[in-house]
Amino acid sequence: MKLFIKKNRGFLIFLLCFGFFRTAMADWNPIPSGSMRPTLLEGDVVLVNRLAYNFKLPLTDIAVLKLGNPQRGDVVTFTSPADGVRLIKRLVGVPGDVVEMKNEILFINGAAAQYSALQSVTEPMDYGRATEGLRTTERIIGNERTIQFLPDIHAKRSFGPTVVPDDSYFFLGDNRDNSADSRYIGVVPRRLLIGRAHHILVSANIKGDWLPRLERIGERIQ
Repeated sequence: MKLFIKKNRGFLIFLLCFGFFRTAMADWNPIPSGSMRPTLLEGDVVLVNRLAYNFKLPLTDIAVLKLGNPQRGDVVTFTSPADGVRLIKRLVGVPGDVVEMKNEILFINGAAAQYSALQSVTEPMDYGRATEGLRTTERIIGNERTIQFLPDIHAKRSFGPTVVPDDSYFFLGDNRDNSADSRYIGVVPRRLLIGRAHHILVSANIKGDWLPRLERIGERIQ
């Protein structure tokens, strides 16, 4: 063993540094589902800044230093408080916010979101199925993003009002009617936040022909 370590010391140091870099500083996250469509597509791989909010001990949820505060509109990876699965959603409610939804219309602190540029789309589903959808621009409290609704999908279209507790955050998927987000799993404690997704690293059409989507490579996540 000593001889092996001596002969491969450089490679082992590289692996150690790479592991520390990925578990404490930066990471990538494949997108397996359509919960963030149209912002993120199945087959996208996104870059995640693990130092956006906290510096954590590698492989733990123990934060040793706060580096920044999550902001409304951030696209965030986090560990689900319901089952421990890694998720990626959009942050819509910060501590102290009152979040509510009435028939798909989002309200934050009593202010209703504004919707414009409505268009019809056909969205792919599992097992080769498709469903009709509505895509729109949502504006609320200085944030703007493209979201979509799937009227034929059973979903929780009204909830709240919910007050976001201290050190917790409320998340929604941009694909509002096809997302297991804070409507179902509850608010997410800060300790479970992993990092902020900021760019698409690579992308391939895993729901179709598996060809690379070159136009998405390097795209900034809005």
